[in-house]
Amino acid sequence: MQLEKPSLFSDRRSFIAFTLLLVIFMGIRLGFLYSSYKEFTAKPFYYTEATVLTSYEKVKNKRHYQVLKLRSDEGFTFYTTSHRKENFNNKRLRLQIFPNKSISFQDYLGTFYVRSKIKDQETVAYTLKDRLRNAVEIQHENMALSSFYNAIFFATPIDKVLREKISLLGVSHLVALSGFHLTILWGLVYGFLLLLYRPLQQRYFPYRHALMDVGIVAMITLGVYVWFVDFPPSLVRSYAMVFLGWVVLLLGLELLSFIFLGTVVFGLLALFPSLLVSLSFWFSVAGVFYIFLLLQYTKHVDKRVIAMFVIPIGIFILMLPFVHGIFGVTSGYQLLSPLLSLLFVPFYPFVMFLHLIGVGGMLDSAVLWIFALPTQSTIQLLPSWIVGIYIALSLFSMGSKKIFYTTFGLACLYMVYLFISVQKITEF
Repeated sequence: MQLEKPSLFSDRRSFIAFTLLLVIFMGIRLGFLYSSYKEFTAKPFYYTEATVLTSYEKVKNKRHYQVLKLRSDEGFTFYTTSHRKENFNNKRLRLQIFPNKSISFQDYLGTFYVRSKIKDQETVAYTLKDRLRNAVEIQHENMALSSFYNAIFFATPIDKVLREKISLLGVSHLVALSGFHLTILWGLVYGFLLLLYRPLQQRYFPYRHALMDVGIVAMITLGVYVWFVDFPPSLVRSYAMVFLGWVVLLLGLELLSFIFLGTVVFGLLALFPSLLVSLSFWFSVAGVFYIFLLLQYTKHVDKRVIAMFVIPIGIFILMLPFVHGIFGVTSGYQLLSPLLSLLFVPFYPFVMFLHLIGVGGMLDSAVLWIFALPTQSTIQLLPSWIVGIYIALSLFSMGSKKIFYTTFGLACLYMVYLFISVQKITEF
């Protein structure tokens, strides 16, 4: 008989009390940030140095200009424009920016647009990351594929046209480095190290705990990787969740619980209040929440069936109303998303290996064929009030199987309606 693992908190009151403390701490942090925001927007101009994350050209009234996305040394991420006809990629700029009241506090916490004047620029020093990116690029004739692989390996911005194609396939989550990628990397690193560790443990130190010893090395390795790719926010959040999950397992506590998820969410919000306005954060929270929900009501199902079918298909269906409340771009080919997500699990480490041995272009024709599938799309946005009701039903599903099945049934009906209506409008 398997003993039930203790929860993170002794009772619900302890969890609520701890959550309130985190909320109070978050409120204090937001107060300081709001004070900084008021000071920032009150200045007529502001000098800063920033690294260009990405740039692309736009045309307005027959005038060409460049849109630059930058990250400043102070930690701001912002957009600006320039009419200069030069390549700003891989550049550091010294700018004079002109903040004003049109920048809201929500924009300040996330990403905002600000007018600027470029005072000086310099090329970023050539690093190991740049050499590895170039090593990936020379293995592909198609620049879009180079952009794709550098995005999933090094968290670099992806080609704009390719990003739109990926959105039509419903697999944007596979390109932006996140907890999905970090989970795969954890499995690879931990699994490989465990193969080396087990024989030594059995012979020399059987009293040691593999989860502790191997886990420490795996966490350090993943931490170095997060540092190497310049701390993308989505990956930092995911690393924090993986780290806390590892600690909970070491303590012998229940990991797959909504209390654990709630503690992690409120803890991250207290440490990083800007996550309140981060869509990627809330999408990742929703994804994990629905995984926990599915696992709670499929305990009797074979684990292989859960991994191969229940999780990929269930998450796709349950996330549809949530996603289409914000992003309306819809294509019939998004129905391939569960299959492509499942195939990505072996694909990711395999293409890493192919690039390491210099034959990364082996699968280019197949990948290009997949990206070329969707040609048309339509916009199908779900009203916010319906999304609000759906979220409320999802939360109530934690305590009621009937409400869960109702919620899942409504999501299924929405999926049928969504893709039947899309098929009438666009070519599949």
